This record gives sequence, structure tokens and C-alpha cells, in this order.
Amino acid sequence: MKFEMQKANLLAENINGFITYVQKSHINKNSNRFTPDKLFQIKLLIEEYKFQILSDELFRINKFDWDEKYTYYLVDQFKEGLKIIEEYVKNSYDELFLLTGRLYTLKNLSESFNRSE
Repeated sequence: MKFEMQKANLLAENINGFITYVQKSHINKNSNRFTPDKLFQIKLLIEEYKFQILSDELFRINKFDWDEKYTYYLVDQFKEGLKIIEEYVKNSYDELFLLTGRLYTLKNLSESFNRSE
């Protein structure tokens, strides 16, 4: 179970990193990396699906002990929001292509949680 805890904590850290990256990129409006309106939409989707709360909860419940049921619930909630963001980035690929690497990492980490066991 230690491995599952580490995976959950790694996912929580990567979610936090993604949120921080989007927020810093949004604040730096002079940057030519992103279209401000498209990045603002990503920021709103992150807030709508409560990624920060999900990340904090994932880290909190897996800090000392593995809670399988609640972890899977939180990961499923995260996957719902991630699907929407991935679709939006795919549709606006020209403006948001720099986010695809982080989204790919988040998707693979979240898909590593499966209930087949």
C-alpha cells in the first residue's frame, strides 16, 4: 500500500504544479506563450472542478495511511475535470499546446489508479 500512497501523493503534487503553472501564466499577461482568453478559460475550469481541493485532499488522506475508497473517489472526480480540460486544449491546440505535456502526465498518473485488484 505504500506504493499506492506514493502514487496518490505524486498525483497531488502534479495537480498543484499544473494549477500553479496556469495561475502564473495567467498573471504574466505580457507573455506570448498563451492567448489570455483561452488560458483564463482553463483557469475557470480548474476552479469549477475544484482541482485545488482535490489535490489537497489527496495529499491529506494519503499522507500517513492509504485510504483506497476515498482516494479512488477523488481520482474519479479529478478525471472528470481533466477530460473537459483535455478536450478544450485539443480544440484550441494552436494557442494552448504548451499545456499538453502537463496534461499528458496528469492523465497517465490518474489512469494508474484502477480498481481491477
